[in-house]
Amino acid sequence: MKKREKKKAALPAIIYSELSPISPVGVSLFDMDEQITVESVEDFISEKSLVHKAMKKLRELGFEVLYTNYITINVAGAPKLYEEVFKTSLKTVEKPTIKHLGIKSTTTVIDTTNTPIEGLIDTSESILADMLEGGAINRKVYFFGSESYIPPAKTYWNLHPPEMATALNAELVHRTGITGRNVKVVMVDTGWYNHPYFIRRGYKVNPTIIGPSASDPQHDEVGHGTGESTNIFAIAPDIEFTMVKMGSTNMTGSFNVAVSLQPDIISCSWGVDLRNEQTNEQLGPPLPAGLRPLEAAIANAVRQGIVVIFSAGNGHYGFPGMYPEVISGGGTYMDKDGITIQATQYASGFGSKIYPGRNVPDVCGLVGLPPKAIYLMLPVEPGDEIDNELSSGGSYPSSDETTKNDGWAAFSGTSAAAPQIAGVCALIKQVCPRLSPPQIKGILASTAIDVIKGKCSPATGSNSAKPGPDLATGAGMVDAFNAVRKARDIC
Repeated sequence: MKKREKKKAALPAIIYSELSPISPVGVSLFDMDEQITVESVEDFISEKSLVHKAMKKLRELGFEVLYTNYITINVAGAPKLYEEVFKTSLKTVEKPTIKHLGIKSTTTVIDTTNTPIEGLIDTSESILADMLEGGAINRKVYFFGSESYIPPAKTYWNLHPPEMATALNAELVHRTGITGRNVKVVMVDTGWYNHPYFIRRGYKVNPTIIGPSASDPQHDEVGHGTGESTNIFAIAPDIEFTMVKMGSTNMTGSFNVAVSLQPDIISCSWGVDLRNEQTNEQLGPPLPAGLRPLEAAIANAVRQGIVVIFSAGNGHYGFPGMYPEVISGGGTYMDKDGITIQATQYASGFGSKIYPGRNVPDVCGLVGLPPKAIYLMLPVEPGDEIDNELSSGGSYPSSDETTKNDGWAAFSGTSAAAPQIAGVCALIKQVCPRLSPPQIKGILASTAIDVIKGKCSPATGSNSAKPGPDLATGAGMVDAFNAVRKARDIC
C-alpha cells in the first residue's frame, strides 16, 4: 500500500515581499556570505531617485507598494504576478515550528523554484533588473508568548502587574521618581485595545499605527499585543507608548514603520524558528533570504540609536532574537516565596549557528513554566483568541481558569520578557538619554541577578543555569534598580 503524501498548502491570494533596489556600493543586500551590521547597513541604503523609479514601475506592473525605508520596498501582489514578472514558479513548503502557547506544529513557507536560497527572488531576468538587485518573500511569524479593570483572583500562583514591578526591582526605582517619563517606546504586535485597566491608570498611549497589510486599529483580535504592552507599563508606567499593528506575514514592513516613528526603544515579541525540518536541529548559515531585509532593517534602527529588544523564543531557535544587534530576552521563573529564581524550560537558550559566538538570551524577564507558561495575569480584549483559548481546557495548568470574555488572561513566555526588558531600558533612558544600544545592553548584563538553578527548553538543548553567564539565562534576570543606578553613575 502506497504511503499517502501530505497535501501541499495552496498559495495565498496575496503574497508580501521585500524587494531591494540596487545598492550604491555594487554589492547586493542578498549577498549571503556576511551578516549585515550597524556599520555596514548604510551601504545598502539606495539612491532615493532609483527607489522612487522602481516603486513607480512596480505599481505599473500591478504590485501594491506598501512601504519603503530605502533599503527595501515592501510590496504585495498575486502569485501569478510574481511568477510572470520574475520569470519563476512559486511553491509552498511545510516547515516545523512552535506556535503560541508552545503548540508544536508546521508553518507554510512560500519559495521560488529557481534559486537555491529559501525565499529568494531572482530579479536578473525581469523587466526590473536595472532597478532591483533581488527580493525576498516574507514568511509568517509567531508570537513568543463582564469586563473589569480589576484582575481576577486565582488560587494558583500568578503575578499581577504591580507584583511584576516588585519582582524586577522596578518599584524601588519608581519611588525615586524614575518612571520612564519622556521616553518613546514602540511595540510591533497584534494591536492594542484600550482596556479599562489602562484607562484607570492614565497611561500615555498614542493612536495605534497600522502596519502594511494590517487593519482595524481600534481592536486586537488576538490579544497578544494588548497583554504584552502591560509588561512595559508595569516597569515604566510613564513612557509615551505607540503600538504598530502588524499582519503576521509582513513583519519587515511593520518594523520599518516603527523605525520611522523615531522612538527610543522598539519591543518585539515574535520571530521565526530557524530549525531544520529533517533533523529538528538549528539551521546554520546562511540566513534565509526572506529574513535578510529584516536583518538590515534592525541594523538600520540600531545605527540610528534605537534600542531594539526581541524575544529569544519559547523552544524556538528564534530569529531575530539571535541577531547580535538586538537585546534578546529569555525566561526566568520566580517562585511564590519571592526569592527562589530558576531558568524555565518554557524559554529558549542556545548558541547561534548562523551568528557564531552569539549566545541567546542576553538577559531574562519573568516567564512561566511548561506546559503553557500560565503565570502573568494580563488585560486583553474580551473574547479575543487568547481570552478564548486559555479559558478552555478545565483547570490550571491546562487553563488559566478565567472566563472566555472577561478581558483577562494569564500568559507569559519570552513574549512577556521582551517588554519587561524594554521597560527597564526606558528607565535607563530617562536617567541617561545619551547611552547607546550597546551600552544599555552592557548595563543590563552587568547588573543582572545571576541565576544558578533550572534549565532552558529541551527543544534548544536543556542547557543548565550555572554561576556566571550561561546558555539558559544569559547574564541572568534583569534588575531594574541596579541597572538604573549604574546608568546614573555613568551619566
